[in-house]
Amino acid sequence: MEVNNMVPPSASPTPTSDEDPCRIDVTDVAVDTVTLLICLCGLVGNGAVLWFLGFRIRRNPITVYILNLAVADFTFLLFTATSSLLYMMENVFCSAVVSLMYLRSLFLLSLFSYNMGLYLLTAISIERCVSILCPLWYRCRRPQCLSAVACALLWALSIAVIAAVTSLCLLHEHEQCRLALISMYVLNFLIFAPPMVVCSTILFIKVQCGSQQRQPRRLHIVIFLTVLFFLLFALPLSIWNFLQQFSYTVVLSQVVFLLACINSSIKPFIYFLVGSCRRHCSLVSLQVTFQKVFEEPEDNTTCSNDTTMDTLAPAC
Repeated sequence: MEVNNMVPPSASPTPTSDEDPCRIDVTDVAVDTVTLLICLCGLVGNGAVLWFLGFRIRRNPITVYILNLAVADFTFLLFTATSSLLYMMENVFCSAVVSLMYLRSLFLLSLFSYNMGLYLLTAISIERCVSILCPLWYRCRRPQCLSAVACALLWALSIAVIAAVTSLCLLHEHEQCRLALISMYVLNFLIFAPPMVVCSTILFIKVQCGSQQRQPRRLHIVIFLTVLFFLLFALPLSIWNFLQQFSYTVVLSQVVFLLACINSSIKPFIYFLVGSCRRHCSLVSLQVTFQKVFEEPEDNTTCSNDTTMDTLAPAC
């Protein structure tokens, strides 16, 4: 799954005359096997999230974001699982199973889903931060269709970015592909990652302050943990890909993809654990668990025009 020259790892090594050209790399096969198993678990978990949030739980602004995030994670795991399976088959059978163009396309599709997950996490963090800093505006003035519009715009942005990268990487020279990938990572690092980190830090402070007075909201804990796991497990993939454009390799490509798969697979388990555990743990149905996490709390704030206009400025 290497990015440099868009060549997958299985196609990169060139055996010397002293090496067996069909020697199976046990480490690569083991890592790909673990990656495939984690992807399968993540597909089941995100599939459950899609089912419950899509058909069993009443929609609200946050569930729209989480539903789209589950779609992005599901597609990333699907593309990565397919790639891992193909690499395992190539390693075992010592022959190309599919064309290199197909492997490159799978890699670009996984990048598309990966970017979308980052964009959605940024949007979720910003929205929850606004709900804390400007609660009256969020309750009374926030457009009802904001979540759907934001998700549609983010999907369009992700499609535009990956379409530009695809056209340059699959149809043009290596240098143009390299510049396109660097531009994409600069967009991720400088535009989307900083607001996500800042807003998640505010959420963390809110959770810490809330724990001193009352039980903090589960949703804030979920968002903070989701962003934290993204920074720990998914961000190394972007860093590794970025360094690859300068021919600087620190770890194997399979390792960073394995970490990214852990990030996409662990979110449903975070939802379940936070929703089912408060002061004591008990097994509850998944639907009730997700409702506890994503339900909107009751609010006594009245949003009459006179009251809202008088108090809007001080609240924000």
